[in-house]
Amino acid sequence: MSSVIKLEHNGVLDLHHFSPKDVPALVDEFIYSCDSSKITEGKIIHGKGIGTLRNIVHRKLKLNSMVKDFHNGDSTNGGWGVTVFSLKQNHSR
Repeated sequence: MSSVIKLEHNGVLDLHHFSPKDVPALVDEFIYSCDSSKITEGKIIHGKGIGTLRNIVHRKLKLNSMVKDFHNGDSTNGGWGVTVFSLKQNHSR
């Protein structure tokens, strides 16, 4: 019998261990989870690389109606290997 393990949600998603094909669904679920947990700001760590994961993340955030805005991190929070986002306070799903 398997049981569900509840992980603490801190508003950070690290994509280093995921395949690019899994990232779109992960980002959507992560944003929904942040919203459900009343986390209005967070970050997604995608790494620097050639930009594949960053492009996927930015495309998903741009299309998500819960997302207020997003941008690359700065020198204090991961640089362009991280995307920082904020969610709308009152939105319709």
